[in-house]
Amino acid sequence: MEKHTFGNEYGFQTRAVHTGNDIDAETGAIKRPITMANSYALPYDPSDLNWSSAGKNLYTRNGGSNQQYLQEKLASLEGGEDCVVLASGVAALSGLFFALLESGDHVVFSSVTYIAVYRLLNELLKNKFHVDTTIVDTSDLEAVKKAIRPNTKLVHIETPGNPTLTISDIRAIADIAHENGALLSVDNTFASPYNQRPIELEADFTVESLTKYINGHGDAMGGAIIGKKKYLDIIRAQSQVNLGATISPFNAWLIMRGAVTLPLRMRQHNANALQVAKYLQTVKGVSFVAYPGLETHKGHEIAAEQMHGGFGGVLSFGLHADHDTYNRFVSHLKVITSAVSLGHDESLIVFLGENDERQYLYPEEFHGGFFRFSVGIEDTEDIIADLEQAFAKEGLL
Repeated sequence: MEKHTFGNEYGFQTRAVHTGNDIDAETGAIKRPITMANSYALPYDPSDLNWSSAGKNLYTRNGGSNQQYLQEKLASLEGGEDCVVLASGVAALSGLFFALLESGDHVVFSSVTYIAVYRLLNELLKNKFHVDTTIVDTSDLEAVKKAIRPNTKLVHIETPGNPTLTISDIRAIADIAHENGALLSVDNTFASPYNQRPIELEADFTVESLTKYINGHGDAMGGAIIGKKKYLDIIRAQSQVNLGATISPFNAWLIMRGAVTLPLRMRQHNANALQVAKYLQTVKGVSFVAYPGLETHKGHEIAAEQMHGGFGGVLSFGLHADHDTYNRFVSHLKVITSAVSLGHDESLIVFLGENDERQYLYPEEFHGGFFRFSVGIEDTEDIIADLEQAFAKEGLL
């Protein structure tokens, strides 16, 4: 049968279901099989092959079938030209930075980012390879402009930011970067492509931790970089083939399966998180709630402009309480699980204490410790009831 293609003339949900999938030519199965082979048949004369070439079915480190199917789906969902899928979100971040940056380059990056970005840019690449970096509150456009230097190669932002939910204006920062000959990469993990598509807002790269919302089931790790093919070819050759952070075929297959329900899950994550955030605002013992869907959030207007599906499923909140009370509160929860990560089907909460080394980069209300709460897709009433009974036991209502 002829291969079906699903371009942008189809809606997001239709593409989530169909892109990258097709009828298997050998068996007639209507789902792509898992191809666990690590090696593929060579042509009649392999002597002129480049053994480090990427994207061919040669050796799974160079590129495998399940990886390619997933890349096709993600490029479509993100509105990008091409996609590279790697073993984790951190592999995607480090792969992007490793391939793009050289000694003497300068990077501007968000003051609120995933811890691995802070480590890579503020410590490892800076100290080992002499890549100069500047940490900036990227919600402040004037601060971004002032941080740009003649040798600025890349601006990297995360919006919403982890864990403070800080919002940065993607299109405005893309303009600043491009006017100065720099590239812009956006970590889109907290939003997912259902809610926000940075490529469509003129970013050069979108980075996703596929482990989170796109997989959505808490059972597979992966990362993706989406952007123009001319850059992604460099990333494939340098970071995929020669660093070797290749996604396993099984994980690629699991994430491919999970991505089918991304639109359905995100609608529930968005709706639940907004209702939970509004509930938390009514609780006497809650000191603050950070969620871009709230009109009181500093970045709400910008978020409403660039996040069209919703505001995501992650929020942060603090308590009028001491350290031990935070931990006791979590111990009372029954529906909500104390665990790291986010974007799973179940609700996850983590207590981030007062001794975080990056506290100086966070807004003041975060300095006494706080919860990062990934709101799941359970019944909203059950999530709120679980919070309420825990608040009651600690006298915080």
